[in-house]
Amino acid sequence: MRENKLKKVLIANRGEIACRIIRACNEFGIQTVAVYSEADRNQPHVRMADEAWPIGPSPARESYLCLDKLLEVAKLSGADGVHPGYGFLAENEEAAEAFEANEVTWIGPSPKAIRLMGDKLTARATVFAAGLPIVPGTGKSQRMTDAELVESAPRIGYPLLVKAAAGGGGKGMRIIRNPDDLREGLRVARLEADASFGDDRVYLERLITNARHIEIQILGDQHGNIIHLGERDCSIQRRHQKLIEECPSPAVDEALRQEMGAAAVKAAQAVGYYSAGTVEFVLDNKTHEYFFLEMNTRLQVEHTVTERVTGVDIVKEMLRVASGERLRYRQEDIRLKGHTIECRILAENPWSNFMPSIGLITSLTAPSGPGVRVDTGVSVGSEITPFYDSLIAKLVVWDETREEAIIRTQQALREFQIVGIQTTIPFFLQMLETPEFRSGNIHTKFVEDEFLLKKTRNEKLERVAAVAAALIAHSRRGRATTLESAKSHPSAWRLLGRRNAVDNRL
Repeated sequence: MRENKLKKVLIANRGEIACRIIRACNEFGIQTVAVYSEADRNQPHVRMADEAWPIGPSPARESYLCLDKLLEVAKLSGADGVHPGYGFLAENEEAAEAFEANEVTWIGPSPKAIRLMGDKLTARATVFAAGLPIVPGTGKSQRMTDAELVESAPRIGYPLLVKAAAGGGGKGMRIIRNPDDLREGLRVARLEADASFGDDRVYLERLITNARHIEIQILGDQHGNIIHLGERDCSIQRRHQKLIEECPSPAVDEALRQEMGAAAVKAAQAVGYYSAGTVEFVLDNKTHEYFFLEMNTRLQVEHTVTERVTGVDIVKEMLRVASGERLRYRQEDIRLKGHTIECRILAENPWSNFMPSIGLITSLTAPSGPGVRVDTGVSVGSEITPFYDSLIAKLVVWDETREEAIIRTQQALREFQIVGIQTTIPFFLQMLETPEFRSGNIHTKFVEDEFLLKKTRNEKLERVAAVAAALIAHSRRGRATTLESAKSHPSAWRLLGRRNAVDNRL
């Protein structure tokens, strides 16, 4: 077993990413400390860790977002490191500073890098100064009034986006197609941004139509070494939330890959970045021009597709970097082999505009086989609650070519059976059948503008359901008849009891 400076790591997260980090720590012989809210007390990550500590009620603001509670658990458990995963406090510079101040190593980038790249306006200014192309838009980091933004809009051009300066995930974002809608769009975006991030600053950015969402995975150490691990294509998304990711992108050739990778490394160098991070770009499908969107200063949900194609375990590298080690890879060591597709299995009903689906998982059969990986944080008996993100599993499939990866992914999706809640599996099966996806001719608005989910009938499942319903009805009738019979005709034991009672009285 190798030596590692980290001895015990607190995982300040839940679900599949908590399980993922626990496994990486186990491979290094690092002890793990899980935390859980009341809703998560029976979830797999709680059982997997060496220790598990309760941190409060189910709502995230009263548990996973409570920095004081997490610091207390770190102190009481003796953890010398903390991995924030993604979401919650992962891109919170105050959290990083607080843990470091308490001598708990933050397994991620420096607070300074989080601050500079976490604020989109500051990030735009930083990378623009470094020479990266940015989407035309407003560029002031201070709060701009609605009047100033309205005045700037004609120069940027319609259609445009109103975007929150802090945070991400589609919060505080509105598409504006004509000037008459701008003021209302600004009002709604500010309200949502303030509610989500406590910061109502918004800015304007030109909407690049027929575009792809391309992101570059970067990895750096604390000695100034930074490399990129190629690109991921995240263009299949809904309401700015990613659904399918693949690596490599069918729209990126080797020359463009190296050009965009070098730009991402340059952006990271501008803020002295180390650990894992992702630089996101929008790529024009027609001209192949690319523009900087933002940088995520954390581990991404979709890091798995890059791992499978490059052979680099990104979570383990984050642990090494946090321990002060140098990168084990040089840029020339990174080679992309084969093709990987990831489907985010969400607890959502694709037939009802992807509305959340809550309930108890009564049966779960995960696919397996060559090239198939499933990352999940649920099991049979897990309750899906309304308190957290709807992601319950990630299906990651590799094969030698994109065409073969699509076929293997379809087979894995057909094997993936989850009973008790609705999931996005039917959506993926239909999406992977479309000529547009198979040819790679997609864009970020494809799901909303061009794709129509069709209701399909599965006669085999309908027959099974009919037989099950008949058996249940028969069983209930049988129980009802037995109970009625018991009432009309007392059993021999009951008659004997009555006779003995009468004899005793006599």
